[in-house]
Amino acid sequence: READSLEVITETSPRSALERLQTEPVDCVVSDYDMPRTDGLEFLEAVREEFPDLPFLLFTGKGSEEIASEAISAGVTDYLQKEGGTDQYTLLANRVENAVQQSRANREIQRGFSAIETAREGIAFLDEEGTIRYVNSAYTDVYGYTREEMIGKHWEMLYPDEDVEQVYEEILPAVPETGTWDGENVHVRRDGSRIVVSHALTYADDGTLLCLIRDITEERATERSLEQERQRFEEFVDAVEDYAVFSLDPDGFVTSWNRGAEQLTGYSNGEILGEHF
Repeated sequence: READSLEVITETSPRSALERLQTEPVDCVVSDYDMPRTDGLEFLEAVREEFPDLPFLLFTGKGSEEIASEAISAGVTDYLQKEGGTDQYTLLANRVENAVQQSRANREIQRGFSAIETAREGIAFLDEEGTIRYVNSAYTDVYGYTREEMIGKHWEMLYPDEDVEQVYEEILPAVPETGTWDGENVHVRRDGSRIVVSHALTYADDGTLLCLIRDITEERATERSLEQERQRFEEFVDAVEDYAVFSLDPDGFVTSWNRGAEQLTGYSNGEILGEHF
């Protein structure tokens, strides 16, 4: 009657209550301490074995500090002593609602951290001083450090000495101005080797700096290799004068035209590019 949001189901023995928990979705348990053949602490321990995160309130007339201490050690969510009058039930209803809300919030946080921990991108949280406070597995894998070796260290450990000043003068000031910064940086791995990372930065409301990184060293090396091959091919084609070498797009329009094509057809590069074959 104290809270419309609460739906109460009652069992009169711990065994029946455990069976009910296994068959129905229950958000919170409220248990007495004195019960036939067992007590609230034994029931709490039985619940914790199967439902370690289920909110559990001990509502008892036993005011012993020893009982309260044992309940806390056993993982009780809250401990409320019975009193005279009906005001205690308003308090009990509030404690139940608060416990369920906190439990749901904790589950959301845990799901969020699980997603962060298993993300393919490297993710790190830095405090306002630039100290690393959290890194996920992908982040440590990129740099070759263990989590323990990175947490508590400053971000400068990841940059070549000659690049640190640029971060202070250009990158960090840009984050609060635009809300985020992204670009490419050269970073240093634990073994001293240098890598190219795609890097994004943004601030959380509490001043925490969120860093996302992805190792793109191989991608950039591949792009450079392909560009070098393309340039060599174009230089070779352009030097060939005995053969007409040209390319067309899928619709048949000319996109390249070498000197051999100019000599054999009479069309210059400027006249033919963009024309249909």
